[in-house]
This record gives sequence, C-alpha cells and structure tokens, in this order.
Amino acid sequence: MKFPKQVQTRSFATGRVVLALILREMSTRYGRSPGGYIWAVLEPLGAIMMMSFAFSLMLRSPALGNSFILFYASGFLPFTLYNSNASKVAGALTFSKPLLAYPSVTWMDSVLARFLLNTLTTAVVAYLLLTSILILTNSKSVLDVAPIVVAMALAALLGLGIGTLNCVLTGLFPTWTSIWGIITRPLFIGSGIIFNYEDMPRNLQDVLWYNPLVHIVDYMRTGIYPSFHAEHFSLPYVMAWILIPFALGLVLLQRHHKDIISD
Repeated sequence: MKFPKQVQTRSFATGRVVLALILREMSTRYGRSPGGYIWAVLEPLGAIMMMSFAFSLMLRSPALGNSFILFYASGFLPFTLYNSNASKVAGALTFSKPLLAYPSVTWMDSVLARFLLNTLTTAVVAYLLLTSILILTNSKSVLDVAPIVVAMALAALLGLGIGTLNCVLTGLFPTWTSIWGIITRPLFIGSGIIFNYEDMPRNLQDVLWYNPLVHIVDYMRTGIYPSFHAEHFSLPYVMAWILIPFALGLVLLQRHHKDIISD
C-alpha cells in the first residue's frame, strides 16, 4: 500500500523536525555541564547505592533475592523512567516555545522529541546499571528480558500520558505544577520501590493497588526474580491510566496550544 506523496513528505518533515529538536535538547541538557551524559548514569546509581546502604543497616536481607542494590534498582529504574518522562513532556511546550513560532514546528513535534530523547536515554542508563549490578554483585539472577522490556515500556508510556495532560494543565494554570508536586510527593514511597507489595498488610494492599506504578514495578521484578509472581498485576488497568490521560491531553492541547504558547 502506497501513501500519498503529501503524507510521505509531511512524515519526512516531521521526522527531521523531531530529530532537530532532540539534538537541540541533547546539547542543552547534557552539552553545557561538565561530564554531560556521565551524570545521567551517576545520578540514579548514586540514589540506588544510598538506598541500598541505608536499608542494609536496618534489614538483614531485601524483600526479594539477596542483593539490596538489585532489589532497589528493579523498582527505582521504572519509577525514574515514568517520573522523568512525565516531567519532561509536561514542560515540552515551555522548553520549545521560541521554536513553535515557526510553521514547520508543531506542539506534537515538541512532545515527541522530549519523550523519545528521555525514554532512550533512561533505557540505556537502565541497561548499563542492571548489567553492571549483575556483574559486580553476587545476585545469581537470571533475567527474563520480556517482562523487563514490557514494564519499562509501560513506565515510559505512563509518563507520556500523564505528562501530556499536565502539559496542558501547567500551561493554562501555572500553579498546577506546585499542586501536582504536593499530590505526588508520597508516590516514591507508595510505588513499591523500597518494599514488596505482597508483604504489606491487606488493608494497605487494597489502597496501593490503585497506583499503576505498583503494577509496573512488580511486573518488572518478575523478570529479575524467577520465583516472584505479580498476581495483582493488571495490564488493562495500567493501559487505562496511559490512554485516558494521553487522549484527554491530546484533545486539550489541540484546542489550547496557541493559548499556552502565547502566554
């Protein structure tokens, strides 16, 4: 099946614009600081090591396996991918505002560029960290790649969905950034990063189940710990959290992106 020439030309132009925006952000985000991309690896590694050291002083063994650093990495990495995507996508229009005055650059190009760059960067960092941890620690884990890839993809898409909706809300209501920060502050603790969902009391499980990140983190761990099974994992529920905010965000951005850019 052949696509019309106009569609092919537009797709090629969009691809070039997105690539140009990605290269611009790479130089802005990583090119102006000493170390550049090295910090993208060192920051999550430092956070994981600090958590591992702190909890190793209080606990004899992690909730799963025998390696504290691997257990916390298995939760921290998908959470970081979601959180960074949600943050970067939410600020897409603000970051690319000077360029959106050009007819060839659209708000969708800006959103896609930030999503793709952040997802690829965080995925590479996650691969490097997991590989290093498995080599340097005596975890004896045999990874099942499929659940890990699916969990990271879900985390990335969840960040895209939430970020797209927040892109509109922060553009129309600047105070929403502070409100969202307050609302989601307990999210790190309530996403199963530092504990195992199945070890929690039943009444707390009933509340935490509604957090889609709990599903994603535990599904990630099924690919790292062969004996662990996330019985509570619900793919339709996670997809609802991805698709509904994303669809709503797209509709609102289509309607209000000019108002956001002109402010």
